[in-house]
Amino acid sequence: MGIMTHLRNHPGKVIAAIGIAMLAFVIGPALESEPVKYLTSWFTGKLPPDAIGSVDDVMIKYEQFSPKVEQSVNQFKQQYGGNVNPQMQAMAVDQAWNGELGNILLNKEYDRLGLSISSDELWDLLQGKNPSPIIKQYFSDKETGQINRASLTQFLKSKDPQAANQSLLLQEEIEKQALQQKYSNLIRNSVYVTSLEATDDYTNRNKLANFKYVNLEYASIADASVKPTDADYTDYYNENKARFNNPTETRSFEYVTFSINPSTEDSIAVKTQVDKIAADFKAAPNDSLFAAINSDVKLPFTYSSKGKLDPAVDSAVFALPAGSFYGPKLSGNAYKMVKVIGTRISPDSVKASHILIDPSKVGGEANAVKLADSLKGVILKGGNFAELAKTYSIDGSKEKGGELGTFARGAMVPEFENAVFDGKAGDIKVVKSQFGVHVIKIEKQIGSSKVVKYAYVEKAVAASNKTQTAAYKAASNFMNDVKGKDFNKYAQEKGFKIGLADKVTATQGFAPGLDNPRKLIQNAFAADKGSVLPEIYTMNNAYIIAHLTDIKPKGELPLEAVKKEIEPMVINAVKAKQLAAKFEKAGNGSLDQIATKVGRSVFPVENLVFANPVIPGVSQETKVVGSVFGAQPGKVSKPVDGEKGVYVFVVDGFTNPAPIANMFKQKEAMLLSLGQRSLGAAFQALQDHAKIKDNRVKFY
Repeated sequence: MGIMTHLRNHPGKVIAAIGIAMLAFVIGPALESEPVKYLTSWFTGKLPPDAIGSVDDVMIKYEQFSPKVEQSVNQFKQQYGGNVNPQMQAMAVDQAWNGELGNILLNKEYDRLGLSISSDELWDLLQGKNPSPIIKQYFSDKETGQINRASLTQFLKSKDPQAANQSLLLQEEIEKQALQQKYSNLIRNSVYVTSLEATDDYTNRNKLANFKYVNLEYASIADASVKPTDADYTDYYNENKARFNNPTETRSFEYVTFSINPSTEDSIAVKTQVDKIAADFKAAPNDSLFAAINSDVKLPFTYSSKGKLDPAVDSAVFALPAGSFYGPKLSGNAYKMVKVIGTRISPDSVKASHILIDPSKVGGEANAVKLADSLKGVILKGGNFAELAKTYSIDGSKEKGGELGTFARGAMVPEFENAVFDGKAGDIKVVKSQFGVHVIKIEKQIGSSKVVKYAYVEKAVAASNKTQTAAYKAASNFMNDVKGKDFNKYAQEKGFKIGLADKVTATQGFAPGLDNPRKLIQNAFAADKGSVLPEIYTMNNAYIIAHLTDIKPKGELPLEAVKKEIEPMVINAVKAKQLAAKFEKAGNGSLDQIATKVGRSVFPVENLVFANPVIPGVSQETKVVGSVFGAQPGKVSKPVDGEKGVYVFVVDGFTNPAPIANMFKQKEAMLLSLGQRSLGAAFQALQDHAKIKDNRVKFY
C-alpha cells in the first residue's frame, strides 16, 4: 500500500517512469545494432566482443582479420610443410596484426601527406615502361626474362569473374606497394649526413688507442656480504629509468608438470602389439590397405626418393630389393616397419603443364574425361597447349599456359605424380584426381636416381589410458589441494619440480618447457595476480597446473615492480663504490704503484677502436672504452665502474687514421644504414602516437 500511495502522490514520477520504459522499448533493438554497438565501445573504452583490436578510430573485426591469419598460416605450411605448431600460429597472428597496423597507420599518413597514385602512374606500373616488380614476377617469360605483354593484357581484360577479382587484387597490391615506396623515399630523403658526422663515424671506426689498465673485479667481493639499502635501489632506478619502460604488458607464471610419458609397462605392451602387427604385415595380401589401417602415420603408397623416411630406416630400406621387409625398428618414440614393394630408376624432377577441368562445370566426370580426351587429341595433332589451357583450364596456371614449372616427387597428388614421373618427355596424359580431370603435358624430365615403392607402418610408444588417467588424477588432486596455499612452497613440499615462464606477452606462442601453451597464456591474461589458473593444461607429454606470479603493465614500471630484477646490478653498483674507494686509498702514484697497492697486475691493450668496445680477455666495456678515448695520454684516470669491475687506466697514445679518401662514399654508406633505420623509427613513432587496443589474446 505504501508504494501505491507514493505513486498517487507523485504522478510526475509515474509519467517519467513510463516514458523511460517506452524509450527503452523503442531504442532497445537499436542498441543491439552494429553502429550503436561500436559507438558504445568508444564511450565505455571497451572493445565489442567481435573486435580483435582498434587503431585510433578504426576497428579491426575478427571476420576481416581471421582470413589474413589463415593466409599467413597457409604460407607457413607451403614454406615448411606439415602441420603448423603453436609458435608458427603465433607468428602468423603477429604477421597479420602488423599488416593491419601498417595498413591503417600508413593510409592515414598518406592522406595527411597527400600521397596518392594517379591513374597514369598506375597504368605505367601495370602496362607501361616501368612495370611493378609484381608484374615482372608473374608475367615474365622464364627463358627471355621479358614481360609477356599479350598474356598480361589478356589477364587484365578478362571478363571471367575469378580472373577479374584476381586482377583487382593485383592492382590494389601494386598501388599499395607504390604508395609504400613513395613514403619510403620521402622518409629516406628527409635524413642527411653532415661532413662532421661522416668524419666522426670514420674516426670512431679507425682511430686506434693503446692503453694499460688495472681492474678490480666485482666477483672479488661475495654477493652475500653486500647489503644494498633502499637508497641504493632508488639511485640505480633513477639513473636507469629508460630501461624500465615496458613496451607491452607481460605476465609471469610458475607451473608444476605431471608427466604422461609411457611407463615401462606401457612400453612392453606396445612392443607386444608391434610384434604381432609385424607378423601380420609380412603376410598381408593388401599391403597399402594394411598400412592405411594400422599405421599411426600415413604415407602415400607411391614411389618415393631417398630421404623421405626417418634417417634411422631410410638408408637400410633403399639398400633392400623388392619383396624385402625391414623392422620393427625403434627410432625416437615409435616403431617403424617397411615392406619394399618395388624399386626402379626414375627422374629426380619433372617440368610439366596441365589443363584442369572441373567436372561440375561440364555435366559430370564422364563429360570431363570426354573433354579431356578431345583436348588430348587436338594437342597430339599439333594444337597449341598454352592457348587451350587459357580457354579450358580452371587452374590459376591457365594465365601461364598451364605451366607448373619444375617439381620433385612429393609436390603433387599421387595420381598426378605417377603420371609425370612414370611417363616420358613429350607424353600427353589424362588423369583423374581429387581436384578434377587433368590433361598433362610432360615437358622435360631431369636427372635420374633410385626410387622405392613401399608400404609403411609406424606405431608410437604412447602412454596407456591407465597412465594418462593416473597423471590427470594427480594433477587434479594437486590443483584442488594447492588452492589457498603458497603454490611454490606446497609444490616443493610434495617434491615437484617447479617451472617458470617469465615476462610472457599476450600473443606469445611459446613458453619455457611448454610445447603448447596458448590456452594457458590466454587464461593467464584473464587471471588476477596470485591465482591458480583454472584448467589442467594438456601438453604433448604432460599435464600442467600453473600459478600467476606477476603482472607487469605496459609503460614505465615502478621500482617495486623491478626491484628483484635489478638486485644483481644494484649489488654491483654497491661493490663499485667499495672497489673505487680501494683505488682511491691506493693514492695518486703511477699505474704500477697503484697495481702493487691493490694487489693486481697491469694489463696492456693495443689497437683498440671506439666502435668495438671489447677489452680482450674481459668483456664488452663500453663505458671504460669511452672513457679511454676521452682521456689525455699519460695521465692516470679516476676509477671507472664497468660491466665486470672497476678500472683505472693510462692512455699511452692514439693513432689517428689517414684523412677520408672519398667523403661522398663515406656519407653514402652512412645514409644507406640511416635510411633503413629511419623507416623503422618512423613506423614506430606512428605506433607510439596512435591509440592501439590489442584484443588478440581473447581469440588466439
